Amino acid sequence: MTIVMDTPAATRMRDPQELLNAVQPHLQYLSINVLDSGMTIWDREVALLLRDEVMVRDLAERILGNAVMYMIASMEHAEVHLGVGKIVDIGVHQVILDTPVYFALCDLYNGGAYKHHAPFIQRRDDGTVTSTAEFLRSIGFDPDEELWARDGAECSPCDSKVPDSH
Repeated sequence: MTIVMDTPAATRMRDPQELLNAVQPHLQYLSINVLDSGMTIWDREVALLLRDEVMVRDLAERILGNAVMYMIASMEHAEVHLGVGKIVDIGVHQVILDTPVYFALCDLYNGGAYKHHAPFIQRRDDGTVTSTAEFLRSIGFDPDEELWARDGAECSPCDSKVPDSH
């Protein structure tokens, strides 16, 4: 008698770098500006973070990766109330400011619809950052514990309750 044991399939973590680079074929606007350096989309966004906000590459990549996780989750799961803290929000704003890349991200992950960004003035302290990190884990991402714990109680003023906004 032969016994065959099923081994559970390994859960593949979703890679924010792969997911961001996947938007390149969806670039519709100013593609020469975005692609002229020969960099991947990921490397471009990291370089822009290093130019404007963050001092070291490792931190820029961590911030960008977690921002991409959040933005894609907010697009794929619009019904879930999500939010980021101050640190990850730096990466969110970087991608949104690079509008050709952000439009392509919306095209690929939000069914072609633009995902608005309309923050409140006041930050919230309702635990949304902590629950967002937990949600990201539940959908196959690996959020950076240090970045999410830093602002665990104080959430960005983003409003994901408004339809088509984060």
